[in-house]
Amino acid sequence: MNKLEILTLPDKRLKTVASPVTEFNEALSELANDMLQTMYEAPGIGLAATQVDQHIQLVVLDVSEEKNEPLVLVNPVITEKLGVQSHEEGCLSVPGIYASVKRAEKISLSYQDLQGHSHEMKAEGLLAVCVQHEVDHLKGIVFLDHLSVLKRKLALKKLEKVI
Repeated sequence: MNKLEILTLPDKRLKTVASPVTEFNEALSELANDMLQTMYEAPGIGLAATQVDQHIQLVVLDVSEEKNEPLVLVNPVITEKLGVQSHEEGCLSVPGIYASVKRAEKISLSYQDLQGHSHEMKAEGLLAVCVQHEVDHLKGIVFLDHLSVLKRKLALKKLEKVI
């Protein structure tokens, strides 16, 4: 397994919209494993392929306390959103910056696994937040894009001091 470089703002590659995965092969499995290792070492709870300069619809995450319940979502699509919750979010691509973001409280999604098999899943709480955050990355959206213009400017100014 290889630890991957995580892109950070203001890197424009983070704005790239990811393409659907069409080939389910060993290279995809290796990338997912490398992403999991990178996420755990960072440390983080989610990582999208876009963040490691691979512009395909692949997300890894693990919101468990013990960090032993990894999820790999290929071509994830959020099919339903219910309720609203605010959660303090951070991002491996926006180091040292945290902000409260409003997202759906509960979601339903469809995705494929590393073999290309289709699945449906429901998520709520932190898992729902994490999935929405990572799916945003696949669309070229970072969590700062959900903030007001003023809060985004303040966060970016703070980020300049961090990096």
